[in-house]
Amino acid sequence: MKMWVARRFLSLVTHSGRVTGHAGLFKRTRIVSLPELEIQYLQCTCCWRSRVPVACFETLNASTSSTSSDHCKHDDSVSLDACYTSEQRDTILQILNNGTPADLAGIKLLRGRKSLSIVDYRTKNGPFKTLESLVKVPRFKHKSAVIVFNAILNPVKKKKVKSQLGKFIRPEVDVSWLEDANSIVSVVSSTTRISWAHVDRGMMVLDWQQIVCPNFLKGSYMASAYLNDVSAAVSCLPSADFYIIEKPSISVPNSALLPIVTHMRTVEAMLFALLEPKNTPPDINIPPRVLNMIRNAVGRHFGLMVGDSRTSGVQVVQQLMTESVTQKNPRVHFPAELLFKYRKAFGMGKGKGEELCDALLQAVAFYELLGESSS
Repeated sequence: MKMWVARRFLSLVTHSGRVTGHAGLFKRTRIVSLPELEIQYLQCTCCWRSRVPVACFETLNASTSSTSSDHCKHDDSVSLDACYTSEQRDTILQILNNGTPADLAGIKLLRGRKSLSIVDYRTKNGPFKTLESLVKVPRFKHKSAVIVFNAILNPVKKKKVKSQLGKFIRPEVDVSWLEDANSIVSVVSSTTRISWAHVDRGMMVLDWQQIVCPNFLKGSYMASAYLNDVSAAVSCLPSADFYIIEKPSISVPNSALLPIVTHMRTVEAMLFALLEPKNTPPDINIPPRVLNMIRNAVGRHFGLMVGDSRTSGVQVVQQLMTESVTQKNPRVHFPAELLFKYRKAFGMGKGKGEELCDALLQAVAFYELLGESSS
């Protein structure tokens, strides 16, 4: 008898399309109707043949807790300020008026030019006084403004780097450590030289150089000679929060490539040993200073892969340098002295600039993939 009563009650709740507002367990106002609930079932433990229908209470709770902002998203005639309480409006305006471009870029839909458009608008017209004024900013409409406001009021918790960037960075570290970095140095080595690019979180190139290593692959292998060359390069590297060392993708089982693979692994190990500070005893609260980034991952980010092989990134770097002069909000910012120094260094047939290009592209890919992982 009790089982029949329970089944009858839950069936009525499940198939009820509207709660009329009379006193009861699911009291709700007349103007809002419940969405069609997904019917779920519990197996009867008595006979194991019949199923007891139950309402999807997660859907029910979500529908009863929905705010008026959901209605505003689809109705342009409703004022944006009327969709939120005074406390919510104050919170939203506080972020819009005081957030830096980096702060705004962490909010849904504000990554890229939209965050810069907000900063430009409030610089020219003063702080936002109403929520409705955001629609006056270029690239914003009524619906997108509601999405931004809801993202400010309900920020998504940051997760550890189990995301896109985590596939390409070794060892794995918490993404919050990477986001706190003010600058990185991207390091790429070859069979003749070591190149690096020092880039800050605003995509400004602070330093961009390379050094020739005369003892690389010369005669018989001498550990001391290699160490001298790598140490000379490390002494020239600027200070940064992280050093990102390229991880070569040479995996062809060819004995002819063994000297090259051995050389690359040796230089990589020496860079790690010389750049990583010694923490004794190791502290789990201190992130590693030196990280690897897989070379082919950078190639895929810029569309440089042909099958399993990576092509030259010279043209991509030349395009980035051109955009830094011709565009108001370029992808990468170059100081005038570096543009003058390298404006003709990467011409066709000039192989001396490949490592420089690779170092810069690795730094750019790091920040852009980090942004995608955080959004």
